[in-house]
Amino acid sequence: MDNFSTLIGGIAGDGINEAGITVARLFCRLGYNIYMYYDYPSLIRGGHNFSLVRASSKKIAAHMDQIDILIALNQETIEKHAVRLKDSSFVIYDADKVMLEGITQKGCGLPITSILKEAGAPAVMKNTCILGGYCKVVGINWSILESVLKKHMEKKLEQNLLVARQGYDQAIESYRIDSLSSKIERNPLPIITGNQAISLGLIKAGLGAYVAYPMTPSSSVLDFMAKFGPQFGIKVIHPENEIAVMLMAQGFAYAGVKCAVGTSGGGFCLMTEGLSLAGMAEIPVVVVMVQRTGPSTGLPTYTGQGDLNFILSAGQGEFPRFVVAPGDAEDAYYWSAVALNMAWKYQVPSFILSDKIVSESQYNFELAGAGTVEEEATQQWSGQGKYQRYSFTDNGVSPMAFPPQKGQAIKTDSYMHDEFGITTEDAMLNKKMTDKRLLKERYLADDLERYEAVKVLSEGNGESAKTALLCWGSNKGVCQEAAEKLGLRAIQVLVLSPFPAKQLKDALQGIERLVAVECNATAQLARLGGFFGFEIDDRILKYDGRPFSLNDLESELGRRGI
Repeated sequence: MDNFSTLIGGIAGDGINEAGITVARLFCRLGYNIYMYYDYPSLIRGGHNFSLVRASSKKIAAHMDQIDILIALNQETIEKHAVRLKDSSFVIYDADKVMLEGITQKGCGLPITSILKEAGAPAVMKNTCILGGYCKVVGINWSILESVLKKHMEKKLEQNLLVARQGYDQAIESYRIDSLSSKIERNPLPIITGNQAISLGLIKAGLGAYVAYPMTPSSSVLDFMAKFGPQFGIKVIHPENEIAVMLMAQGFAYAGVKCAVGTSGGGFCLMTEGLSLAGMAEIPVVVVMVQRTGPSTGLPTYTGQGDLNFILSAGQGEFPRFVVAPGDAEDAYYWSAVALNMAWKYQVPSFILSDKIVSESQYNFELAGAGTVEEEATQQWSGQGKYQRYSFTDNGVSPMAFPPQKGQAIKTDSYMHDEFGITTEDAMLNKKMTDKRLLKERYLADDLERYEAVKVLSEGNGESAKTALLCWGSNKGVCQEAAEKLGLRAIQVLVLSPFPAKQLKDALQGIERLVAVECNATAQLARLGGFFGFEIDDRILKYDGRPFSLNDLESELGRRGI
């Protein structure tokens, strides 16, 4: 089996996300690679939620439209997703609440509500019950499900095992999923979200504090840090709003503590004045900015790539910044560490520009595949003479000192200042200090030549290799898979500021047709590339809040004769 897709649907409160993760864990135990996309409205209860889990014999980071198994906890799931069924698909459903009218595919109804009532189990356990039936249908041994539940189920384990077994015993086997575990030599890879990978990357690079106000889709970084941060000595703070978040982070940095903040579009709007403070005062800060559909509130729980222009120009005045856009969990881990290192090495704001799909999707994570993060030293003051916070240097980076320092004044200033941090309005000094700050961008850009800021995901073959798909962020996985299937080249731009023009030019050698694939309406990466002289021949854009499926992209490529 090369690919196997399962969709489980219900309402918020049915534990759809956890059920999807359980399905993913089951396939991992069998040796498969997985990718899970989670779709939900901005409702605490109700609304239609579904998890789509794809298992494959190769590493993947995209979903397919058609599914092999549909697990329906309510009638709406049947109505919304019947179009995804193939002739060979199978439907598992709660027979007490769902009818298969008009469905020609085979199905297995389980009396979920009755099973729960007999066991005295709460309604939320319906997902555990139906997963028991799912394992029987696809031929996954009971022992594997039992093992997964025992490892990951914290509450009411015995009752969950009871109802899962009831579902298993009452279902009928229809599929037989092969196990890859006997054919591969590695243990099952862990499953994590992009936000968890971002958190781990920041921790790896020495994060000392995380400050955030919850805002979907960045909130799970705060949740992860609150749960695990104290084990690493990390201070985790939830202030009253995003204005306080940004200013508090700079207070930490002034005291010598490496700090990151997290938010999404509307929350970042409130941070922009404080961001300019960081630019003027040369205070390092990392912003985890997870994109969703805008403008304004937009679609709070859906994805988009519409904030690139905003991030590149946010804040009044001119100052350098580092911006990276990871495309999966390995990227998120590695480049989050780099972002923290670069913020402190060059005393600039760094952005981890994620999106809902990267941040909330579930991926297999392989530490070795993420790459080794190099340590970057912060330039420290020697302690000799009188401290000048903004002393002029060859690369624009002034040595840092943190209070208290006996006999020294360590100043920071949002106003134009001299080398000591004392306010000035002198015209010549204003120009000189501006040049000093901007000089750092040139050295940062040179430094990034040591990194793979542009990645060739697929080399392509034959005549097709003269066409390239250009992507950023979560479109990495779908572009790579489509390109490999069609013989195209696929190129991912990871660093967006300073823009890696030389690396991109090298990656495009021999390309005659360049197609930008983006989840926004104005092709923001294509426009950015055009500013640096790169000609984009075609644009495939999706901006309905949903990610590209592999079928979406292949269809669009076919329509354009690619």
